[in-house]
Parts: sequence; C-alpha cells; structure tokens
Amino acid sequence: MSDRDISFSVFTKPWKSPSVWDLCVMVKEMGFDGVEFPLRDGYQLEPAQASQLPQLVKQFADHGLSIFSIASTPDEHVFAGCAEAGIPMIRIMPSINQEDGYMLSEQKARRHLESLLPLCEKYGVKIGNQQHYGNHIIDSMGLLHLLDGLDPGKVGAIWDTAHDALAGQQPEYGLDIVWPYLCMVNFKNAYYKRTSGPEAEQAEWKRYFTSGRQGLASWSRAAAYLNKRSYQGVICLTAEYTNEQETERLIREDIQYAKSLFA
Repeated sequence: MSDRDISFSVFTKPWKSPSVWDLCVMVKEMGFDGVEFPLRDGYQLEPAQASQLPQLVKQFADHGLSIFSIASTPDEHVFAGCAEAGIPMIRIMPSINQEDGYMLSEQKARRHLESLLPLCEKYGVKIGNQQHYGNHIIDSMGLLHLLDGLDPGKVGAIWDTAHDALAGQQPEYGLDIVWPYLCMVNFKNAYYKRTSGPEAEQAEWKRYFTSGRQGLASWSRAAAYLNKRSYQGVICLTAEYTNEQETERLIREDIQYAKSLFA
C-alpha cells in the first residue's frame, strides 16, 4: 500500500480568525490534501450560509485542496449545500443524555439517524458518526451497536484513535469492529493525567490531548492495521492539543509522522 491510497485531512477547528485564503495557504504548506471544515457559528462559513459551500469548495480547490467532510448539524439545508458543493460527508457525534441514561439515549440517536436516511438518499451525502469521551457514544463497539443494520452507503463510522484508546480499546480490535461502516479515520492522541496529589482523599484525573507519538493510542499500530486491510480513504488529523499555544508546531510534526506510517 502507498500513501497515494490515503488522503490526509486536517480539522480546521483551531483556526477561526484567518481568512479563507490564508487558511488554504497554511493547510497546503503544512502538507495536507484537504480539510474537514467546521460549518459552525463563528467560523469562516456558518450553518446559515450552507448554500455558499460550493464557493468555499472552489476557494480550497484553487489551492489544490479538497473539503472531505464538514462538522455541522445535519439539517436539510446543510445536506443541500454539501450536495451542491460535492462534499460527501457530514460528521456528527451521537450524544448520551444523563437524564435519559445510555440505552434510551442510544435509541433516540438511532431514531434520529433513521430519520436522516431519506436526506442521505436524496442528496447523496453520508452521515459519519464519531465516538467521543464523556456524554457521547465513547467506543467502537458503541458505534457498531448504534449503526448495526443501517445502510453503510448512507451512514458510517468515523473511528478515532484517541477516543477508542481512552476507552481502553486496542486499535486492531476497534477498527475491526467498525470496519463494515468505516468511512474515515481520525488520528489524534491523549492520555489520562492525574491532577490531584498523592495526599488527596480521592484521585482526580483529566484527559490530556498530546502529539501523535505521546498518548495512549498507537498510531503506528492503527496504520499497520489499515495498511494490512488495504484501507483507501481519508485520515483526518484533528489538531486537538491541550497545549493550544503549540498547535501549529505539533500539527506540523504530526502530519509528517502520520505520512511516514503510510509511506
């Protein structure tokens, strides 16, 4: 397998202030093939402006870049904008409501996905579901349980190295679990950091997002498994670091590391 089978994307969430032109120049210079764009309030394009997605795609294309996915709410006008722009996927993170509990929340998330299937069919745009720590579906098995039986042409799983590792899953197993629905892979890394001293009555921990080589997730094992199964698709580096001041240095190091794993 060569890196020609893989497209490298970056989630541009950390960069709200640059113009689209400056954002494109930075992303291209870093060595990415394109982006996941946050179609959210406060960014270069907001959900109410989804009809302008074709112009945004053209601006990126002028720099040789693609918009592989957007992170946004799956409303019909967003579907329509994606379809017109040729953006194939909307990423969401199914949530768990503490009052409802896990199983009822999952049932509601499933019904919501089922309600979106006609829009996926109408516009030819997929819904990508990503696991996330906390009040979300947190691991690969949870994703499979949510998606099982749905059409993988319309809904998919976005497997995230960091969040599956935080949940205690091994990358080979996590990827195997969601493989029938796998539509994108997120590369990021994290570990648990103790925030209380040894004298504390009860230990306290936080999740610390770090560079690709330093956390609980093994990018090299994930890449080896993807290579073994001839994965062809998008690897998205999410540019999420607890030390936000070092984001640009860390993402530049991480894209080089990620590319080396697929060379």
